[in-house]
Amino acid sequence: MSFVDSYRKFMERNSDPRTENWWLMSGPGPLLTILASYIYFCTSVGPRYMRDRKPYDLKNTMILYNVSQILMSIYLVYEGMVSGWWNDYNFSCQPVDYSNNPKAHRMAAAVWWYFAAKIIELLDTIFFVLRKKNRQITFLHLYHHFMMPICAWIGVKFLPGGHGTLLGVINSFIHIIMYTYYLISGLGPQYQKYLWWKKHLTTMQL
Repeated sequence: MSFVDSYRKFMERNSDPRTENWWLMSGPGPLLTILASYIYFCTSVGPRYMRDRKPYDLKNTMILYNVSQILMSIYLVYEGMVSGWWNDYNFSCQPVDYSNNPKAHRMAAAVWWYFAAKIIELLDTIFFVLRKKNRQITFLHLYHHFMMPICAWIGVKFLPGGHGTLLGVINSFIHIIMYTYYLISGLGPQYQKYLWWKKHLTTMQL
């Protein structure tokens, strides 16, 4: 049996048919292309393009981006809770519901939106490149932003529901706080006095 045949059988046997026709879910190829382009831009093309240029002033863009990320994270927390964790999900052990029950389908959709949010968050690094904040583009930063969409894609493809969604809810809640911090800090030095809670954010992220 060839590798291709084994791959097809694995996908047919294990993937969730409800999500197979959703955007970027036909196979891993489209996502890996996006991530390869992301790494190439952030480590090669972007820095070379910016080498002899001044950093872009993206203050207004960053405000809009941070607000949109806050709203997206609020939506993800709400959907995760309403679709299961506020209702009949079991905090001890919750299997994935693969049925077409409306609540199960809503949770699967929430997992896909979480995946979409991880794609959008690649802009974090792209904005660093365009603002010439190269010291913030560490290996750990790139690894995190590379792996999160892959993990989320696996979730949508094989496990769009169940206990794993609790991690997504917690992560999205932390992102509400994190992007609120980014929003306030980006408004100017006069707002720094409102960021006394930064050390608590760092603890939550860890």
